[in-house]
Amino acid sequence: MSDKMGTGPYGGPHAGGPYGGGPYGGGPYGGGPYGGGPYGGGPYGGAPGAPGTPGWGGWAPPPPHPGVIPLRPLTVGDILSGAFATMGRYKKPVIGLPAAVFGACSVLVLCAAVIAFFAVSDTFYELVDLPGGRDPEWDQIQPLVVALVCVSLIAVVGYVLAAALVQGGMFTVLKNAVVGGPAGFGSVWRQALPRVPALIGTALLTGLIVAVPVVLLMIAFASALIGVSLLGSGEGGGGGALVAIGLLGALVTAVPAVWLWVKFSLAPAAVVLEKQGPVRALRRSSELVRGRWWPVFGISLLAYVLAALIAGVIQQGLSLVGMFPTMAGAASLGPEPEPSEVLSVFSVYIVIALVGQVIGYIIQTTFPPLVTGLLYVDQRIRKEGLAPTLAAAAATATATAAPPSA
Repeated sequence: MSDKMGTGPYGGPHAGGPYGGGPYGGGPYGGGPYGGGPYGGGPYGGAPGAPGTPGWGGWAPPPPHPGVIPLRPLTVGDILSGAFATMGRYKKPVIGLPAAVFGACSVLVLCAAVIAFFAVSDTFYELVDLPGGRDPEWDQIQPLVVALVCVSLIAVVGYVLAAALVQGGMFTVLKNAVVGGPAGFGSVWRQALPRVPALIGTALLTGLIVAVPVVLLMIAFASALIGVSLLGSGEGGGGGALVAIGLLGALVTAVPAVWLWVKFSLAPAAVVLEKQGPVRALRRSSELVRGRWWPVFGISLLAYVLAALIAGVIQQGLSLVGMFPTMAGAASLGPEPEPSEVLSVFSVYIVIALVGQVIGYIIQTTFPPLVTGLLYVDQRIRKEGLAPTLAAAAATATATAAPPSA
């Protein structure tokens, strides 16, 4: 599959896109927006008997299923099973990419913390050795504050970049998984890395837009607070009024904030799969979600809940497993154990708990983007007749992957 703008099964914003003239054609298959029927006569513009379309006498052959999903409008089960199937079939990039990226980021932050500690260690020990009752001077605290801020900035920047790279990697894996193509670690890395700036820009724009209702609530609440303070309340009813205003405002604000979040939730997929910029990706997401807000909201929420539940079960299960050797080791300790003995006993539990945390974090950072990507594919199949284009791309991928005949 080509990754150039306007080529490949998902197309780009211009250059004909996958369907011909204009951004998405003047109708991918001629006539009106999509031809004579919904997509040119049949469900996807196919002739009777074509895959996924009614044949002669009303019989409909099953739609193509080259990858992790059938190439037809998807059900909730199709989307969830497709996401799980992608995680199972493409283990190396799905597990390896977040493990490598977040692992490298954690090492970077740890190194920064160690360097910062050695840089201010003298000041730190001076503060520790201060006589009781004596407050430290600002000149003594300032180096510690600067070191903490620097390490925090490195951590924030590092994890934002890592999260964007992992998100882009999941969409790249899914692009190949839908058509049954290969997706190696190296190719996923090379395709996802150039989209990181656009993904970060999209996330920032979405955050700013979603924050508008929250900012309006804060302004309204501050105005109410000032008003109650100026009017006063001898009976002490002002506090209750402010609580009521705050709760009502939070409820009213949550509705447009969630609506906007869902409206733009498919923008990251458009950034990677169509190579759109942040602004065009937001517009694209708005087009695809229009008329399908509730299904997108419900399935997205279900994906996050499932990821959190699965991660929690794994983490709690491994923590329980780690408790048994720890309890046995603790029972063998003497009345005054050495610190090294205590550390040795608890080291097994710490390692197992950390493994559980890593597995849970990988699930929470990979499963929701895969579901989002399948929601994007589903909307394009429903609204733009993408299924035949994906089927053609799958045939090309199969022919490319097949060994030459003797």
